[in-house]
Amino acid sequence: MSGHSKWATTKHRKAAQDAKRSALFSKLSRNITVAAKEGGDPNPDNNASLAAAIEKAKGYSLPKDKIKTAIDKAFGSGKDAANYETVVYEGYGPAGIAVYCEALTDNRNRTAADVRSTFSHAGGSLGTSGSVAFQFERKGMIQVPKEVETGDKKNPTGPNGAAADEEEFMLAVAEAGGDDYEDAEDEWVVYTGASDLMAVKKALEEQGVQTKGAELTMIATNPTEVTLTDAKKVMRLVDKLEELEDLQNVYHTADITDEIAEQLDD
Repeated sequence: MSGHSKWATTKHRKAAQDAKRSALFSKLSRNITVAAKEGGDPNPDNNASLAAAIEKAKGYSLPKDKIKTAIDKAFGSGKDAANYETVVYEGYGPAGIAVYCEALTDNRNRTAADVRSTFSHAGGSLGTSGSVAFQFERKGMIQVPKEVETGDKKNPTGPNGAAADEEEFMLAVAEAGGDDYEDAEDEWVVYTGASDLMAVKKALEEQGVQTKGAELTMIATNPTEVTLTDAKKVMRLVDKLEELEDLQNVYHTADITDEIAEQLDD
């Protein structure tokens, strides 16, 4: 378990999205609506996709009332009806880095034109379906804080069960059925099989470990090392793509080290 760091890029992406909270909330709400509609059930206990969408939203602090509104919209009618469809766009960015984009759109033509233009302006190119998908693997990702709030005024935070000690946490992850984990400063990131996400999350919580958020992600199977200069170009493309209202998630194969990620943040 553990080893190659996947979190540096994800951390940068989360920071960029957090800075655009209004747009992010809109995307999270759309994701919940589609998951509820496609699963045909507003109850996350009976709809695994909806449960994962809600957990992801919670990880970004989407308010409960917005979650409820998004679920209700899935079963509305007329002007309140949700008519989004899932579309994937694949292409290559600067330095030949593979880029995989997931969209929820009510207008394929508009979204395709926006994505193609964004790739072109960043020195990349939009590819055909399947051109880069083979370079990624669908995984589950769970954030686990090392410390949690205790409610005690004298000691407001305390250890989060086994998450306070790496050896204990490694055993807890293995027992829960997780595939891997990595250290992300004040929290752990646990990776699971795509279909095991919610089961592993539940198993960790049953061991007394609180989780912060859970979501499905795409992990590059053979990341490509990039220089700081190329990393800046790649992340500029990623940031521009994530600004598009219809795009939900943007993944890439650039191997950005923690050191380069820190320089990108600066």
